[in-house]
Amino acid sequence: MSKLSAADRHQFILQQLQQQGRVQVEWLAQQLNTSEVTIRKDLSALEQQRLLVRRHGGAWPWQPAVETPALASLVSDISPELSARKSAIATLAASLVTDRQRILIDFGTTTAALIPHLANKRGLVVMTNSLRVLNPVLALGNDTTLLLTGGTFDPHSESFQGRIAEQVLRSYDFDRLFIGCDGIDLERGTTTFNELLGLSQVMADVAREVVVMAESAKLGRRIPNVELPWQKIHCLVTDDGLPEAARRTLESMGVRVLCASISTQSA
Repeated sequence: MSKLSAADRHQFILQQLQQQGRVQVEWLAQQLNTSEVTIRKDLSALEQQRLLVRRHGGAWPWQPAVETPALASLVSDISPELSARKSAIATLAASLVTDRQRILIDFGTTTAALIPHLANKRGLVVMTNSLRVLNPVLALGNDTTLLLTGGTFDPHSESFQGRIAEQVLRSYDFDRLFIGCDGIDLERGTTTFNELLGLSQVMADVAREVVVMAESAKLGRRIPNVELPWQKIHCLVTDDGLPEAARRTLESMGVRVLCASISTQSA
């Protein structure tokens, strides 16, 4: 990518923030062919306009000081197309859940979109480390049992992390883990901007089946942190934008690939 003007860089940053939920300075500098100093200046300028919040070598979306997530808002997003993809993926992922299963749900907007689709399930046990999951599960109004990992609260991801959470998780076993990602690397596995990887890996260890929920657009993103290798992933639930070659590659490694149809929903 050739060097862009400040306005074009800002547009790119906001677009990536909208799609990914967070961005890193190092990654943006590589994508925009510019220095990390320039990117930090761009982030500062956008933060002054209340378009994002700088955090941990990167940025997160701007949020009001007080925000109460409603059940319906968890299946919506800034982009209607992105919303449709998340909702379709969540609907398909929910079809894997049967009554009285014990499921583990990691933090993330895509995993949180799963919750409304569990309203007709009975006798579930749901454990999460996420506040975005906690409130919607309580709002279901069915007989779901809710468990929290506890641990150290990370305000940026609105989730609990750390050794206490890991110790609690090791006391349980689950039928399925539903987890998101920031990137899909066909060689390495799922990748993330988040450097707090320990809890995700423990979650995978205590679940009989690991289900990754991710939009196909995340394929090929160059993100440094490997969250889970393909050897630990049993199923990828994505959308029908995933190239057939990528699907074949994943299936050759033993990963079950389910693709939600978007074309019928967006028509």
